[in-house]
Amino acid sequence: MNPLFALWAIGLGTALSLMGDATLYAVLPTHSNDAGIALAMVGVILSANRFIRLATNGPAGWLYDRWDRRKIFIASLWIGVASTAICAATVGLAPLVIARLLWGLAWSGIWVGGNAIVLQVAPEAERGRWVGIYQVWFFGGSSLGSLVGGMLTDAVGYRDALWIGAGISALGAIAAMLGMPRAQGQPGARAPHSDSLRGIFTLSSRMWATIIAHGINRLVVAGVVSATMGLVVQENFSALPAGIASITGGLLAARTLIGLIGAPLAGARSDRIGSRWGLLAFALALGALGIGLFGAPNIAIFIGGMIAGSLASGAIQTLVTALVGDLSERAQYGKNMGVLHTAGDLGSAIGPLVAYAILPFTGLPAIFIACAAMMLGIALWAFVISSEARNPR
Repeated sequence: MNPLFALWAIGLGTALSLMGDATLYAVLPTHSNDAGIALAMVGVILSANRFIRLATNGPAGWLYDRWDRRKIFIASLWIGVASTAICAATVGLAPLVIARLLWGLAWSGIWVGGNAIVLQVAPEAERGRWVGIYQVWFFGGSSLGSLVGGMLTDAVGYRDALWIGAGISALGAIAAMLGMPRAQGQPGARAPHSDSLRGIFTLSSRMWATIIAHGINRLVVAGVVSATMGLVVQENFSALPAGIASITGGLLAARTLIGLIGAPLAGARSDRIGSRWGLLAFALALGALGIGLFGAPNIAIFIGGMIAGSLASGAIQTLVTALVGDLSERAQYGKNMGVLHTAGDLGSAIGPLVAYAILPFTGLPAIFIACAAMMLGIALWAFVISSEARNPR
């Protein structure tokens, strides 16, 4: 198996699979009538896929440690295509919930498995760089989905934009089928047959810090920011000449593109210095600054906060994934990636629900400040671990 070829194949499939999901985040808050749902249900729709992943991430990781990786990955891509097609073809709450649950199942297979494969094939001395490259595919796909999805919605309408998104995702699945080497389907070292719940309780304190850092990052970025970006634009920048959906999609795309820069830089830098905890603490603190400024009505402050938070998000996502590789046995990459992404999905699922539930009472700025406080707390934990690593007892 050519590791770089496998990285390209899973990266392209992952990137294009995100088209429908990213489009919904960009346009559903302002096009809920087109979807046939009330605005209050937007948080439910945007969180449903994440709630099911709380149950499916663990089994996905278990399967990737034992079964044909190539078949699992490609099947997950096609399930993702089907979920976007259902969103395009139906109206109302029930079918949208079903579609989002299918997407959650698909994304468990795509993201848990993709990261586990990268950890498996990456040279140990370059783990951070390889993880960073895979994150570039993720951020690139999310950016493409937000930008193109928003523009297509303004140009051809909500439903046709989703049909086009399903077609783009299908191209990614076909590319993975053609480009992913057959040898990738052979499972690697098999994880011990042990109770997965017991395994969670025996994780080290450093692994827990890694998992919680990821959960908070996803709560803030994928949960709160992605779900409320349309409202931020509507409240503060609706006077701009472009359509709200286009502006929202463009900002989500820009945020993701900036994260695309932070991901490989943090990964490669952590390889060179031989430690990731100090960088993680810095990235979390930078993320806290970014989200704290996010709701500012001043466009210059808003852009500054978005840049800081986006760089931090990409760096955090790369660093925590590489840390799972540092802290895990090779035979348990799938299982531990499942635990990591379960925490991330819990955070990102809670984010939209909580944000829309308390929004009428607090307003957006208070929500963003609370997110900043959580990021600062875990940044302090990472800093303590970094200090302990530099000065062992």
